Amino acid sequence: MKEIENIELTFLSLDDYQELKKAMIESYTNMPNSYWKEAQIKSLIDRFPEGQVVIKVNNQIAGCALSIIVEYSKFGDQHTYKQITGDYTFKTHTLKGDTLYGIDVFIKPEFRGLRLGRRLYDYRKELCERMNLKGIAFGGRIPHYHKYADSISPKEYIDKVRRKEIHDPVFNFQISNDFYPSKVLKNYLDGDKESGEFAVLLKWDNIYYEKENIKASTIKKIVRLGLIQWQMRPYKDLEELMQQAEFFIDAVSGYRSDFALFPEFFNAPLMAENNHLTEPEAIRELAKHTAIIVQKFSELAISYNINIISGSMPEIKNERLFNVGYLCRRDGSVDRYEKIHVTPDEERVWGMQRGNQIKVFDTDCGKIGIMICYDVEFPELSRLLADDGMDILFVPFLTDTQNGYSRVRSCAQARAIENECFVAIAGCVGNLPKVHNMDIQFAQSMVFTPCDFAFPTNGIKAEATPNTEMILIADVDIDLLRELNQQGSVRNLKDRRKDLYELKRK
Repeated sequence: MKEIENIELTFLSLDDYQELKKAMIESYTNMPNSYWKEAQIKSLIDRFPEGQVVIKVNNQIAGCALSIIVEYSKFGDQHTYKQITGDYTFKTHTLKGDTLYGIDVFIKPEFRGLRLGRRLYDYRKELCERMNLKGIAFGGRIPHYHKYADSISPKEYIDKVRRKEIHDPVFNFQISNDFYPSKVLKNYLDGDKESGEFAVLLKWDNIYYEKENIKASTIKKIVRLGLIQWQMRPYKDLEELMQQAEFFIDAVSGYRSDFALFPEFFNAPLMAENNHLTEPEAIRELAKHTAIIVQKFSELAISYNINIISGSMPEIKNERLFNVGYLCRRDGSVDRYEKIHVTPDEERVWGMQRGNQIKVFDTDCGKIGIMICYDVEFPELSRLLADDGMDILFVPFLTDTQNGYSRVRSCAQARAIENECFVAIAGCVGNLPKVHNMDIQFAQSMVFTPCDFAFPTNGIKAEATPNTEMILIADVDIDLLRELNQQGSVRNLKDRRKDLYELKRK
């Protein structure tokens, strides 16, 4: 091959046909007459010019990729090449379709080894994303299968290729470009004797695909988090405490935050007026404020156009005491969450009961999870939420010592890595000398990320100053999580050995 002076990816033109025909004949030497007629190429170009591209080296055609758009549900996973192409007329192409279907892709023999095929596949992926299609599909040939057809099935052949026990350059190349095998297609391509007329249905999912929304609202992809590192101080009454809460909501809302996260038991200063009571009696008196606080938070969420995560508060339900919080959305709806693992101190001193609710919450910024303090130290919970589609985990906490804080922080960061999600933690600082069992607090609010190239190297997006009253604002990009799940250096969620273990709710 001569020295390369220029490589160009360009749209296929009908003027290229004679050179294209020659290139196809040279590329498919084991399949006689396997080239497209000029009328067929013209039909493809007329119907879908953006889907037909060639790659040229020194102005000479080195490879080609042809594709159409189809309504995939009309064909399903069990189809033939003849069916999907409309008896090779391409009348199955429709701009109303949802899947980019690969008709042909090849590289001339003298240009193989230059990774030019990767450029053609990358173009298809970019086209798929640009046109907001669900993904790419095509039937991949297995041209070396005829050597093993007498001894193993197509499925066994595919498994051996994936384990590198058999080398199949076509199939290996396709799976190395992020396409995954979906099923074996029988009688797929007439005359493909090398593959025994079998093919592998290969797919690639567009992680950016968005179903058409008939509503005016959309799910945000860049989400701004507002964390409130709350100072414990005396308040004369509930009204004064809520004035301080509104001050912080106003502050984070002024920076156009999508969420305001309060800490666990941020309203504990109100117990000072009942310090003459026993600890169990005092916290039950505090629980009488919870309904009013939730109502006020819901009103503030609407008026400040922000989703508020209320931290946590004591609540009596069916005469039993729980540690609960509320998600007050800016559309006026309200959801409740419970602390599932109460600490030994909460159970011994207050008689706090364990909650039983495990769920993700839908918001205008996607699916979120909320776990209160000690809950984040149990990895099973967040894994269940991740399986349900959680992108952001919020953890309101309250810790009195640096030991306790380190447990919450370390576990929260682990949850971000293992579940490929963002984790925001917010705690209280300061002291309450006039409240029993709530003497002093230690906190540093933070936002954690997975650890990969698109994220901070230490997995920390933002961090507050320790033990200082302040707000912390951070933007997180949900699309980065989608890319990580499909293309990360490691893929914790996808690589789990579900054949060996599983996690399920009771």
